[in-house]
Amino acid sequence: MSELPQSATIPTAQAADKDTAMPGAATPRKKRRAAIATQPEERIQRSLFGEILDWMLAPLLLLWPMSIAITYLIAQSIANQPFDRALEDSVTVLAQQVSELNGKVVARLPVSARDLLRADDVDNIYYKISGPRGEFVEGDNDMSLPPPDDDKQNIGTVQFRNDILHGSDVRIAYVQVDLRRTQAQRMAAPNTPKLATVQVGETLEKRAQLANEIIKGVILPQFIILPVALALVWFALSRGLSPLSELQQRIRARRPDDLSPIDSRQVPEEISPLVRSLNDMLTRLSQTIVIQKRFIADAAHQMKTPLAGMRMQSELALRQSDPVDVRRSLEQLAKSSESATRLVNQLLSLARAENQLPQISSFVPIELSELARNVVQDWVQMSFTQRIDLGFEQPGHPIMISGNPLMLREMLSNLLDNALHYTPPEGSVTVRARSDEAAGLAILEVEDTGPGIAVSERQHVFERFYRILGTPSSGSGLGLAIVREIAQQHHAEVELSHNPHCEDPKHPGCLFRVTLQLTARTNFIDDIG
Repeated sequence: MSELPQSATIPTAQAADKDTAMPGAATPRKKRRAAIATQPEERIQRSLFGEILDWMLAPLLLLWPMSIAITYLIAQSIANQPFDRALEDSVTVLAQQVSELNGKVVARLPVSARDLLRADDVDNIYYKISGPRGEFVEGDNDMSLPPPDDDKQNIGTVQFRNDILHGSDVRIAYVQVDLRRTQAQRMAAPNTPKLATVQVGETLEKRAQLANEIIKGVILPQFIILPVALALVWFALSRGLSPLSELQQRIRARRPDDLSPIDSRQVPEEISPLVRSLNDMLTRLSQTIVIQKRFIADAAHQMKTPLAGMRMQSELALRQSDPVDVRRSLEQLAKSSESATRLVNQLLSLARAENQLPQISSFVPIELSELARNVVQDWVQMSFTQRIDLGFEQPGHPIMISGNPLMLREMLSNLLDNALHYTPPEGSVTVRARSDEAAGLAILEVEDTGPGIAVSERQHVFERFYRILGTPSSGSGLGLAIVREIAQQHHAEVELSHNPHCEDPKHPGCLFRVTLQLTARTNFIDDIG
């Protein structure tokens, strides 16, 4: 093998340096940034305590400003009521002093009464008396007239309105006074009343102060109650979630090999479904560990014999000098290695079958007769070697089932392996696929002309590593266990009986029948092609 000249590597390194020096080349730092940018974002782990607290406090913090706004409106309404009654009394007393004298509207209001009317240390008091045509009679001329009202029922009734006077908001009470005092005056002009307008207004300082006092009386206790409520909520949540902490401590205090179920009676009702799901998982995990331990123990036990035989044959071959004896020992070593290989393969097949979860959703449509024909073709060469007639009876129509193709091929291969191992030379093995449309069943049969199996042994041959005493053929006792495991995953039934076509009493043969659920062919016409 010739080495690459050292000079040939220099331009490559220089070119690499030039590439890294180029402005457009990606530097290692940029590459790291790009790699970090492409990594999936980690999901932020949320706290159940914080989640519940958020859902409790968020509505509270949202409703609290709304309650303040509603309280302010209610406080204003409460504050307006006493001051409106005072305004109503003032405008009523003032209206009683208004009369008509010589065709003019006059107000018989003494100076002391005017001073008393305007006596207020907080608010500014305004009043105005207007004639029937809106002419100014007395008071503050800056006050605007109320909007016209044609409803005669409002005459003499005190009404209220809000207005702006001298740049300040004012509350005004006004009343329309009928100047026709006598009955004769009313009879003389029944449809044209002479109305004078009397208005008394005041600014809103006292109202605002009272409303603020009401709000302070309501809001300030809330500032004291709200932290106390938050503390109580925090304490209640801590107490309510304490069973989770206790459950966590009990789980952490367990031994690593303790897979016993958790007592769901010691947890709140809301956590019971979680505990039951965890117990189900622990049960499945315990079963898996038991299967793995049993598999390891059985594998270690079964591997001792072929490995010990291989070691013995190899040591015997090393001690012998005769080529014939050495060859005989090597042939025995080859047979032992073949037996060990077959045992390992079957152990792996059994482990794969036991760990295969029976999920119906992962099954696919399968044409049973086509699958059986392909498996039989794989065993034709072995049947020629052992001088056994291997045949396949294919039906005239497709047989559709749903299952795992790999596992079903493994099941049929183990049935054929078992039949070919126990059938003597010049015997026959037949694989048959048929269906029972009326019962909705797909049937797979493997029959041989071997020595057969006694009725008392038929239930035991499906156990792992079970072999019938006196059996001439060597085997591991795993093939039929694999068949049963795969059949159970497909909800199938395995039956064992004598071969009804055998006439030799010394070789009654065996008939293995696997019954699966038939799937309607109309659902898979496209798959059949």
